[in-house]
Amino acid sequence: MKERALNPDRIARIGREMQAACPGFDAASFTAQVTADLPRLELKARIARTAEGLHQHLPVTGQDALDTLLRSLPATPEAAGAETDFGLYTYAPHSAYVAAHHLHPERLDHAFAVLAALTPYLSAEDAVRTFLNTYPQQTLAAAAKWAAASDHRVRRLASEALRPHLPWSVGTGLPVDTALPLLDVLYTDSSRFVTTSVANHLRDIARTRPELALATLTRWRSEGRAADAELAFITREALKARLKDGWAPAYTLLGYDPQAAVSVSPLRLTHAEYLLGDGLAFEADLTAPTDTPVHVMYLLTRTGPDAPTRETIAHLTRATVKAGAPLHLAKTPPLKSTGTAALAPGSYHLALQVNGRRHPPALLRITNRPT
Repeated sequence: MKERALNPDRIARIGREMQAACPGFDAASFTAQVTADLPRLELKARIARTAEGLHQHLPVTGQDALDTLLRSLPATPEAAGAETDFGLYTYAPHSAYVAAHHLHPERLDHAFAVLAALTPYLSAEDAVRTFLNTYPQQTLAAAAKWAAASDHRVRRLASEALRPHLPWSVGTGLPVDTALPLLDVLYTDSSRFVTTSVANHLRDIARTRPELALATLTRWRSEGRAADAELAFITREALKARLKDGWAPAYTLLGYDPQAAVSVSPLRLTHAEYLLGDGLAFEADLTAPTDTPVHVMYLLTRTGPDAPTRETIAHLTRATVKAGAPLHLAKTPPLKSTGTAALAPGSYHLALQVNGRRHPPALLRITNRPT
């Protein structure tokens, strides 16, 4: 990822754009010095090194430097080559530079405005964390303004930058419910980019205070301000980890009865021995005496006395079991490691979880593929 995100070509592009905005900026020297250090650096270190290069080569300081930074941007994120709302990593060093060199109390408003202007080019939540840790009240006030911005990417920044457990970023030490007043504004947003952040923020809260997340979602439902489908999306995403844990209140809120009379047939596997990389084909049937909504997950659990218990939990389906008509389930997930779960040879249990209740597993074994 680091080679795609911030490589010599992108460093040279930053240099050209900065020089076009400020002829006194030595693009050749900037590019040569920063590029020379890239091979030994991971992504976040590359961002910090490039930000430091901007600081070293800008012939102006203070507000003039920030204005130069903004003038260097292409006319629009689309003109810059951004293909998603998140933006383009080429511009990660710009907000990092602001956080590293413009953390001055007398110029906070200008710095916040620059971070908002940079966000459509690359979301600036990581840089905001530095301000949040140094000037929490002023940053929270700025986030309240971002929540009302016309640009959905800036509105999303108000939620994302304040997440209790923002990935790849420093913690803040603030109470996990600090941003709830902003989420109360943003959960009805028309942009899925914004509501996804709201859901992720609430999922962070649910890690330590699941009852607060549940109460917030329940209150939002009672207010009737959000479309049912969008609020259901936020609820599923916010309670994703709690759903995996089988937490009954999460299922109840989503309309699934944890005590529903659903019968699950034994899992049927094509065989009991698999190679890494194979497809794990399995089937089962669900029956119920009355029409019953079901939320189904499957769980692959490493077993054995000499192996740590490792569990992969994945969504299978949301459906309704019709009275007297079995619901047939079938899936063939690949047996391979992912970015969040490593899969190793060994013995495993495969089980279904229906409305939070786990059912008897099938046994299988996975071995290495011959070289």
